[in-house]
Amino acid sequence: MKILSVENIREADAFTIKNEPISSIDLMERAGTNCAKWIRKKLNKNQSTYIFVGPGNNGGDGLVVARKLFDKGYDVKVILILFTEHFSDDFQGNLNRINELKDIEQIEVRKKEELPIIKENSIIIDAIFGSGLSRNVEGLAADTINHINNSSSVVIAIDIPSGLYADKIADTKNQTLVFADYTLSLQFPKYSFMFAEMEHIVGQLIIIPIGLHPDFINNVAAKGNLLEATDVANILHPRAKFSHKGTYGHALLIAGSYGKMGAASLAAKASLRSGLGLLTAHIPSSGVNILQINVAECMLSIDENEKHFSSLPKLDSYQAIGIGPGLGMEKQSQNALKLLIQEFKAPMVFDADALNILSESKTWLSFLAKNSILTPHPKEFERLAGKSSNSMERVQKQVEFARKHQVIVVLKGAHTSIATPDGQLFFNSTGNPGMATAGSGDVLTGIILGLLTQNYQPVEAAILGVYLHGLAGDLAADKKGFEALIAGDIIDYLGKAFRKLH
Repeated sequence: MKILSVENIREADAFTIKNEPISSIDLMERAGTNCAKWIRKKLNKNQSTYIFVGPGNNGGDGLVVARKLFDKGYDVKVILILFTEHFSDDFQGNLNRINELKDIEQIEVRKKEELPIIKENSIIIDAIFGSGLSRNVEGLAADTINHINNSSSVVIAIDIPSGLYADKIADTKNQTLVFADYTLSLQFPKYSFMFAEMEHIVGQLIIIPIGLHPDFINNVAAKGNLLEATDVANILHPRAKFSHKGTYGHALLIAGSYGKMGAASLAAKASLRSGLGLLTAHIPSSGVNILQINVAECMLSIDENEKHFSSLPKLDSYQAIGIGPGLGMEKQSQNALKLLIQEFKAPMVFDADALNILSESKTWLSFLAKNSILTPHPKEFERLAGKSSNSMERVQKQVEFARKHQVIVVLKGAHTSIATPDGQLFFNSTGNPGMATAGSGDVLTGIILGLLTQNYQPVEAAILGVYLHGLAGDLAADKKGFEALIAGDIIDYLGKAFRKLH
């Protein structure tokens, strides 16, 4: 699903109005009707619903919602926030329709003291400002937002929480913003929704389709893309009836050091659960029993050093290589990694200590094979690319880094982002807070390595791997809960994740 800029969203509306064709007020009717259908699932008829509307098109959407809920017998109160007497045409049109419904309660607010007391156990619908807002909220609008936030009601924002910008993250300390429990974003997610600082502003994100014209959507350039099941399912390769283990490739995993063999075990198990044919793990000799007992299906290449990675095995029999989980940063390991970069010319997967080694020897980055996949968490990425003032700036650096070094950067987080060498940006839609646990990243490395070995293109392996990793985590959390989830549970649910995509 594309993530569009505010300017492109306006263009999408205009294109739809011209080419469907449909009037702007009827397009607003469609948007408000679809929002009301979703809201009705959250309401019961004993609850009061306060719909705060501003005098622009977002307020017009709110008036449609009010009318549709009222028609179904819900207790609706429309709060008109009149910080200006200048109304948009479609707002005025919908206000006229509301005025024809004699029994619907309206409260006009021109000063703070006129704001209504909100009953307990109510629902608030925020339709004050839409995605076109370009300056900080002040005056009566700010007073209204504070009034909403001070209530104990569930808050549902239409399109975007009022006060929030669509294309940049807000300064939560100095801006007045609605704190929504749910945000019903029309047709597209907004770019700002993808970042950690906005989590408590946006709440749970719901995409409401409003039928914008597919010709425009298919051809417009996106600021980013939010991965959905349909996007990812199309990547999956079918497995042939007469295939064999050689069909699905042989991977080399270089991982583990004394005291950190668990990382190697998790990555190895995840690789094997991702469909590859053969896996060899190159590990220090102290880890042999651990791997052979924990991962019986994995073959071993044993380093001459007892405790850490110090030398390369022969590389000519491997389709793909992953390196980093639990590796350590010994000098011998650094030298061996440099040699690996020089000798193996196909894309590789770099994680954990492999990234930390690269961050201390940044000149090596220019020698990485094109389309290699780097999977840093934010701190590891900071070591590679420098500090960022916020998560949006970090993603901008991620895109620049991927372009500069012609690599794929998987920046791990709640909406794990994937930046490609040609400047594309993808955000993941799967995953949950329970996955913030030791070893989760090692599992992701293993999954991506397993897919890369099966001749998925590197970008495909990164996208599919990230989505499956999050989906398996979601399936595990449904059974285990967030707090009890451990990295091994993600591996256990990989099979169900694959089946769900199929």
